[in-house]
Amino acid sequence: MNTVAEPIAPAAAAPAAGGDARRRRQGDVILEVKNISLRFGGVKALTDISFDVREHEVRAIIGPNGAGKSSMLNCINGVYTPQEGRITFRGQTFDHMNSRQVAEMGVARTFQNLALFKGMSVLDNIMSGRNLKMHTNIFQQAMRNPWFGAAEREENAHREAVERIIDFLEIQAFRKTPVGRLPYGLQKRVDLGRALAMEPQVLLLDEPMAGMNVEEKQDMSRFILDVNDEYGTTIVLIEHDMGVVMDISDRVVVLDYGKKIGDGTPDAVRANPEVISAYLGVGH
Repeated sequence: MNTVAEPIAPAAAAPAAGGDARRRRQGDVILEVKNISLRFGGVKALTDISFDVREHEVRAIIGPNGAGKSSMLNCINGVYTPQEGRITFRGQTFDHMNSRQVAEMGVARTFQNLALFKGMSVLDNIMSGRNLKMHTNIFQQAMRNPWFGAAEREENAHREAVERIIDFLEIQAFRKTPVGRLPYGLQKRVDLGRALAMEPQVLLLDEPMAGMNVEEKQDMSRFILDVNDEYGTTIVLIEHDMGVVMDISDRVVVLDYGKKIGDGTPDAVRANPEVISAYLGVGH
């Protein structure tokens, strides 16, 4: 049974979205989800879900607990295989994809629960996100030379890319600190940095602000908007803080009990009677 989520209301503490500027930058549809249905035995997690994502936009997926939001992201990035429907990414249509294939196509993902290497430094955690960008083989790595060689050149290039991400996320002071010693909000930044290290075209964020205080949410909102504006990365976002969602999103799709009940601009979704009903429990 769904728990009642926070009412839909603006968040005075959230940063301005700059939505008009982003809407002017939006391009064609980069990702389309068409008639996706997902079942686990007799349980219907998703039923006939369709929506699209335009290049350079911030697209939010919201809904009460148990609505199917994370399951939807899991279908997009190949963790789950839906029984029905298809996903189109940059003109290529798939009935299902595996996670590595999705990552190689330029889709990165963060998860609700942090899965960082707690004993490794911030730099090394973010460096692990460069895995798909590494091309030297085991022999070249074993025979590496500190003055020349493909492996050495490649690692230096990757470290430079990681250092730029560390500067971007304002975590320079913690670059050599084991991640397990950092406060939760900074660990979330490292998780975002590892995803950015993949240089994704589309970034899937599953509750990036869960468990954060107001100040940490402000910082994360700013970084998400900066990733969208400065990197040009398309964002697909799940978040329970409705004030933040309404402030930073260009469009919002609403799920409830695995079905789509709303889709449109934040203002249109906020005024949708079905969405209001789902969040306030009316009719349930």
